[in-house]
Amino acid sequence: MPQIRIFVGPNQRNCLARILALDYGTKRVGLAVTDPLQLIASGLDTVPAQEILGYLAAYCQREPVEAFVVGMPRRLDSTDTDATPHVRGFIKRLRKQFPEVPVHEHDERFTSVMAQRAMLASGMSKKDRRDKGTVDKVSATILLQSFMEMKRI
Repeated sequence: MPQIRIFVGPNQRNCLARILALDYGTKRVGLAVTDPLQLIASGLDTVPAQEILGYLAAYCQREPVEAFVVGMPRRLDSTDTDATPHVRGFIKRLRKQFPEVPVHEHDERFTSVMAQRAMLASGMSKKDRRDKGTVDKVSATILLQSFMEMKRI
């Protein structure tokens, strides 16, 4: 059973905290979030990369966030990809802006492929499957679900 923290703060009385996952890209960031009981991962939004820290600050004012999960791009042999340094830079900025919120790095290999397959299996239209923002949001959801499953082991 997952450990559940209850946050009590000026804007968050007796609230259950969520986990927020980010599929970071230099253009867009796909976001997914758990329900307050941390049982279900759902797509939240896709935000331009240059606006993500402001978006997260506003979100954290409305909803208590227990942790961030950031997808870490890796090759099949576990070496860094061209995107890895960008993600590491983002994680550094995220930790600086939200020092009280833990940031977990999670392997994101295959999340985009899994997202494409999930959208196809769900009957999503070809037009919607081509929308990169939708793919990023679904990828973040798969990333978060994978993180939650690893936490339960």
